[in-house]
Amino acid sequence: MPRPAVNVAVRAARAAGNVILRNMNRLENVQVEEKGRLDFASEVDRMAESVIIQEIRRAYPQHAILAEESGTSGGRARQTWMIDPLDGTHNFLRGIPHFSVSIAMVENGEPIYGVIYDPLRDEMYTASKGDGAYLNDRRIRVTMRDGMPGALLCTGFPYRQRRHLEPQLAYTRELLREAEDIRRSGSAALDLAYVAAGRFDGYYELGLKPWDMAAGCLLVREAGGRYCDLAGRDGLPESGHLIAANHKVAQALVTAATAHLPPELLRA
Repeated sequence: MPRPAVNVAVRAARAAGNVILRNMNRLENVQVEEKGRLDFASEVDRMAESVIIQEIRRAYPQHAILAEESGTSGGRARQTWMIDPLDGTHNFLRGIPHFSVSIAMVENGEPIYGVIYDPLRDEMYTASKGDGAYLNDRRIRVTMRDGMPGALLCTGFPYRQRRHLEPQLAYTRELLREAEDIRRSGSAALDLAYVAAGRFDGYYELGLKPWDMAAGCLLVREAGGRYCDLAGRDGLPESGHLIAANHKVAQALVTAATAHLPPELLRA
């Protein structure tokens, strides 16, 4: 049975999804702000974030919030909600039907509850620490692949940190020696949800933010997988350099990273 906090996050995600879907038919009129080079936010991101925060504040007024658009609020509470109201903004603004809402509650740096919602497909991914991971109330599991040969991987390229692009391309080239293929879809949260659901065998990306990965990492772990940094250190990486997969594929990704990536990326 879903925990109360998950129910709150599900309600918040559905409310945000409704905001996103209502605005799909008016993309030409959506106001867009450039936050940084190649980094955009739209008024839809802000509206979706607002309804999520409203739902969370109603249920948990004492908790802290870290949201992509509005930043930190609520002080230094032990529990922090990490919110990405529209993960895949670039896709949304171009009418590409692949984006999501990501909400996680983190306690002392560890994700405890997580929800990722794909409003177009009406796919709700949920997880609670120790209770497993679910897609629309159906239990999901990571794949059973034994290693890199034949693996279908997913990634994203670090538009926030383009200085890491060359090493990531070299790493990607090395992985393709054995992997079946690599996808780049434009939504880190959905990539991680797909790993948890067994649609992808593994995921790696550099330069993520906490709200990009917290919910998805919990989903992967509760689906029987592992998440870590490029050097294999478990937990949400402060660097934002993330690997997530079943245990054997994760180890293969770590082994390739330690062999082919610069030491400064492994130390981060």
